[in-house]
Amino acid sequence: MTAAELAAIAARAYRHMSPWSEADFAATLDHPATLLCAAEGAFVLGRVVVDEAEILALATDPDRQRSGAGRAVVARFETQARARGAVSVFLEVAAENTPAIGFYTACGYRMTGRRKGYYKRPDGSRDDALLMSKALT
Repeated sequence: MTAAELAAIAARAYRHMSPWSEADFAATLDHPATLLCAAEGAFVLGRVVVDEAEILALATDPDRQRSGAGRAVVARFETQARARGAVSVFLEVAAENTPAIGFYTACGYRMTGRRKGYYKRPDGSRDDALLMSKALT
């Protein structure tokens, strides 16, 4: 999937916050630690550094949500991260993004922390980031 395709899916899926731009995706894809797992209408973009993986962005096109596409790319990301030596994976999710929190919880992630005022909402107010993690071993 190209940076433009990732940005297009993110623009449709990220209704709770400003999505990454094509340039943001392109810069991340150029980094050697980056790991992209994609399927039609869904992707997980992250990185693996030493023994830890981080999910930087996950999006499923609204037309493909609840089809299993998101869960499939998360599972593929975890498998490939483990193959690169990761023993755990973590992510940040907006505290107000209840559907995403439910999705990650169903995938086995648990809340491990909070970053106050981390996300800027489109209206200029702030939302906390919840830190969630999962062991891969």
